[in-house]
Amino acid sequence: MDSLPIDQHNIEIQQNLNYWSNKPVLQVIYRNFYRLIGNQVDYAVDGKIVELGSGIGNVKLEIPRAICTDLFMNPWIDQVENAYSLSFRDEEVSNLILFDVFHHLQYPGTALSEFRRVLKPGGRVIVFDPSMSALGFLVYGIFHHEPVGWFRKIQWNAPSGFDPWSAAYYAAQGNAEKVFFSKKYQGYLTDWKVIYQKKLPALPYVLSGGYSKPQLLHWLKSGTTDKIEKVLAHLPGLFSTRALIVLQKK
Repeated sequence: MDSLPIDQHNIEIQQNLNYWSNKPVLQVIYRNFYRLIGNQVDYAVDGKIVELGSGIGNVKLEIPRAICTDLFMNPWIDQVENAYSLSFRDEEVSNLILFDVFHHLQYPGTALSEFRRVLKPGGRVIVFDPSMSALGFLVYGIFHHEPVGWFRKIQWNAPSGFDPWSAAYYAAQGNAEKVFFSKKYQGYLTDWKVIYQKKLPALPYVLSGGYSKPQLLHWLKSGTTDKIEKVLAHLPGLFSTRALIVLQKK
């Protein structure tokens, strides 16, 4: 996937917009995801609330104040931004939201340094990304087109002379799990305080088939999936498929 041009990202956005319009259950599930993210936004910190990699721009369903950004301009995007080179001034942003974006950051350390620059003191980076439990490996490793990249070494910082706007398309769905839930990368996060970490089974999401796979959710009533979700939540190592992480700028 790394060899694909960055335009691949915009192609996926257009495809996802079509799936979204034709899959009402997905709209309900993602709204719930955005509600979880919204609960982590710190409105007490003055500054702009910004979502990076907004895709089809649904964050405003729950966070109307959010500025939707992406690498490409689309009708629902407020402005074009690149995670490695943001246009915001120093300490202009209060909250940065990354929904299914962290695993697209080939150089997470370089991005996090840029996030620190634009965030207010005490500002937050809110990450919502795949979680690699046993079920997560099955879901993302077999049924999702992006690579998990579990055994691929993460290059923390970009090489000298790196041009953010000429970067190739990159995806490694296991990166958030490796960075935020293992001891190996804790030393890379000394400029941040991890104030929230939670793994979610997200069973309705799995049964919905996501954007592109067949929907199985109608097999179970929503009340039933909620009950199963609560049970599976006690075994995150086996059943988590989503992770919510909140970093606070020290």
